[in-house]
Formats: sequence, C-alpha cells, structure tokens
Amino acid sequence: MNCSIRQVLDRFGDKWSILIISTLGHVGKQRFNELNQQIGDISQKMLTVTLRSLEADGLITRTLYPEIPPRVEYELTDLGRSLLPHIEQLALWAEQHMETILKNREKYASQKVG
Repeated sequence: MNCSIRQVLDRFGDKWSILIISTLGHVGKQRFNELNQQIGDISQKMLTVTLRSLEADGLITRTLYPEIPPRVEYELTDLGRSLLPHIEQLALWAEQHMETILKNREKYASQKVG
C-alpha cells in the first residue's frame, strides 16, 4: 500500500530535515557554510545529503551563481514555507509536554527495573 503519511514521515523522521527547514524559515536564504554554522553539529556530508533530499522533494531551492568562487544559496519554496507552521506546532507541543514525557519515561524505567 502506498501510504502518503508514511512516505512524508520517513523523509522528515530525521532531525536534520526539520532543523534545516526551520532554520531556512526563520533566517531566510542561506549559503551552505552559513547553514552549517546555524545548525551546528551536522557534518558537511549529512548537510549535503539532506539538502539534496529536500530539493528533490521541492521543499527548498538551490541557486548556483556563476561567480568565482561559485556561490550557492538555499531557500524554502512555497511548499517548504507551507510546512513551517506544522513544524512550529510540533515544537510547541514538544515544549509543552516534554516534562511529562520525561517523567513518564522515568516511571516506566523504574517499573521495568523493579
């Protein structure tokens, strides 16, 4: 069965896609190194792979400027921008419920040990 929700969540199930979309949504157009610095602990290889996937999905655009040295910029497409409110809602939900989730994890772990 071709399940659209599974396909979308498979793509965004990694933390990098969400962080890249969120970063581009809040700071706007970015060059590769700027994006790498904004995100912080992502490797250049993983950033490249994730940017290519997001570009293939039509969520970001990659603009190459024929300069020396070449300049490449990434920014959200309209489709990518339409995803931002949903990511922000998920982040808000996580903030509101993280304490409860952590307590539940501790309770679960103590029940399994005891």
